[in-house]
Amino acid sequence: MLIRLVATSLPLITLPALAAEPALATGITNVGPATFMFVLAAALLLTLVFRSTANHAVGVITARIGALRVRRTLNRRSPEVLHDFILPGAYGGLTRIDHAILTPGGILCIQTKHYNGLIFGGKDEPQWTYVNGTIRRRFLNPLIQNEGRTRAVRKLVPDVPVANLVVFTGSVEFPNPPPKNVIRADKIDSYIDKFVFGPSKVKDWDAAWLTLKSAALTDEDSRKDLRAQIA
Repeated sequence: MLIRLVATSLPLITLPALAAEPALATGITNVGPATFMFVLAAALLLTLVFRSTANHAVGVITARIGALRVRRTLNRRSPEVLHDFILPGAYGGLTRIDHAILTPGGILCIQTKHYNGLIFGGKDEPQWTYVNGTIRRRFLNPLIQNEGRTRAVRKLVPDVPVANLVVFTGSVEFPNPPPKNVIRADKIDSYIDKFVFGPSKVKDWDAAWLTLKSAALTDEDSRKDLRAQIA
């Protein structure tokens, strides 16, 4: 009788354990896809973050290479050249100038811009447009931006013709003809060779250049003041 009772009660002991297994399996199945989707989303987010960081780093590096190319071209052209300096602004405050070079007819005040893609903009338009694939951005007309810097140079040497020049580094294209004083970096030499300044009253070019050179600020305190002004 005892053996028969044990044998009869055995299914009552094992059945609950067996019944629990499908529920456990269902729990794992439900958690599995959720966890997978979370991991996948995290991986995609990290990919986008690292891609954005990498693209930014590449952009910074190529922009510096482009600026260095312009610097080397100007240094080869003339010993009378200044790079990355600060002047008192034409209307107060401070202004930073990318490059200035003394040529036989006057001074070129140069601003560099680095982009890859299409550039749309006219001489008098407040903003220009940059398009590269799906990226489309607006930015301040660099001619207007650099005109204030050019006037700061003119204020220091009023008798010297000073011209506003914008140089684009990078692989840029202009679907519409740009203003004459907007060029790519590979056109600097030919532009300087062909550019004709207006009449000049300068009798001592060396003295005029020395005036500009003496006013140029490159110390860290001046850069801090400029950053504070911009902020």
